Amino acid sequence: MAPVPIISSLKVGHIDDVIELRKTKPGTIPQRFVRDITERPTITTPNNKSLIITNHHHHHMPIIDFSKLSKHNTHDDEIFLHELLNLATACENWGFFQVVNHDIDLNLMERIEKMSNEFFMLPLEEKQKYPMLPGTVQGYGQAFVFSEEQKLDWCNMLALAIQPQHARNPNLWPKKPEKLSETLEEYSREVRKLCENLLKYIGLGLGLKEDEFKKMFGEAVQAIRVNYYPACSRPDLVMGLSPHSDGSALTVLQQAKGSPVGLQILKDGLWMPVHTLPNALVINIGDTIEVVTNGKYKSAEHRAVANENKDRLSIVTFYAPSYEVELGPMPEFIDENHPCKFRRYNHGDYSKHYITNRLQGKKALEFAKIQTKNASF
Repeated sequence: MAPVPIISSLKVGHIDDVIELRKTKPGTIPQRFVRDITERPTITTPNNKSLIITNHHHHHMPIIDFSKLSKHNTHDDEIFLHELLNLATACENWGFFQVVNHDIDLNLMERIEKMSNEFFMLPLEEKQKYPMLPGTVQGYGQAFVFSEEQKLDWCNMLALAIQPQHARNPNLWPKKPEKLSETLEEYSREVRKLCENLLKYIGLGLGLKEDEFKKMFGEAVQAIRVNYYPACSRPDLVMGLSPHSDGSALTVLQQAKGSPVGLQILKDGLWMPVHTLPNALVINIGDTIEVVTNGKYKSAEHRAVANENKDRLSIVTFYAPSYEVELGPMPEFIDENHPCKFRRYNHGDYSKHYITNRLQGKKALEFAKIQTKNASF
């Protein structure tokens, strides 16, 4: 069977570039972005009381104080053990949490926001020097676009591989703004340290050795994606980013200061807006952790919605196992009450599967599931 042709949205020129669209035709929503009724987000407004998911829910989203883990790291310290339990509960019940006091320099976070904004405000001709080519997730443009019929997300992005070095495409690292690439490097080093530490504590919370994930994942793969969601005259018709879970082990999101609430997570069947605390980072569990814990910790489905009045910027880091590693559920999480749910597979194969398919909820994870035979009559 012939492979499905992959069509880059950039071939069509600026018509599919949401930032250009917002500049030139602020009131227009091309059909390519209008979602089918079943896929449209429910936009809540202050006048629409019945649709509001109250902040009462939001306060339950776990907040992890990283300093209580890093500065009290002795196994008999009550502060440490209490926070470790909070982290374990967050992973098991939510798959999402916010981290405060994370040790990443706030000045660095501010710089990366400022420069990212400057990049997206450059003329389209400049940004198109770094095109995201069909079937790849590096460069500027729109990812996960596989056909001319497919609905597009109301978002432009710049995505770059960070580690391993050989996965990088140096031609796609922007020359403007001048210090952007350098700042991305510095920021990525800091976020990598945070991911390594969080995985250590997540391991301890599961009763594993603290270096268990580090050993299992090998030389971790890291990528960064900066998302820009322009304001949209009809946010009820479009989707900022389609619902999906991440293929990573951990994902770290920084939402730019002053950005409207855009990230939503699916919790107990409801789409819940994430109100980011100032200077906090939002962390979520990816499919990889769901597989190795045999479903004890689950990756959470999430999406982004557009805002009628304000642009939104987010900086997202993906931290995942080496492409060479073979993964499957750890024996610690399999017993007669918890049968094995996933097969063993090569993580590189999974990554390839993930980036060559549209974002559709948790569908990518089916790649790893053990298919149970259902009797059909």
